[in-house]
Amino acid sequence: MIDPTLREVALATKGFMPPDEGDALYEAALLAGRNVPSLNMVEVGSYCCRSTVWVGAAARSSGVTLYAVDHHGGSEENQPGWEWFDDSVVDATTGRINTLPFFTDTMTRAGLTDVVRAVVGDSAALGHAWRENLSFLFIDGGHGREIARADFSAWHDHVALNGIFAIHDVFTDPADGGQAPYEEIYLPAISSGKFRDVSATGSLRVLLRVS
Repeated sequence: MIDPTLREVALATKGFMPPDEGDALYEAALLAGRNVPSLNMVEVGSYCCRSTVWVGAAARSSGVTLYAVDHHGGSEENQPGWEWFDDSVVDATTGRINTLPFFTDTMTRAGLTDVVRAVVGDSAALGHAWRENLSFLFIDGGHGREIARADFSAWHDHVALNGIFAIHDVFTDPADGGQAPYEEIYLPAISSGKFRDVSATGSLRVLLRVS
């Protein structure tokens, strides 16, 4: 279990990661660190860094760096007029969403600034330019179909053999939530033959790279 103080920081942070899924995410990242020692980790989609606390804590325990990838302008579902819009993350000067200050504040409160590195930009473009194998990849970015498909294409092959690939908001039933993470990330990962299921906690799926 993650340090209780860090867990409190995570739960006090804006975001959409339920406690049980956050705990499972932490254990998945620890497993990655054991399976593939010394390789770094990537989180795609940080928002205000609720989930980043769990993954960052695991990265610290594993002695590696977590690269947190996000453009910090909010996903489609976070924009004005959408269900998950929160006006408190809007920059008063620009009138646009800017979650980067929340990222900085969360990492400072968690004491993880020496372990977690913000990588600000388009996740798909950054993934295609990436040149490093990973022990752990967590995709929780934009949930539009094109964005989810692009994130999968750009990032999944960076997971090393025996590494872990975690995906959030995987809903098999449309009544429970959007289908993009399920149909554009989870199903392609399984059908590729490169990954197999390890665990499922709520909407969090944890996969192992097997080929």
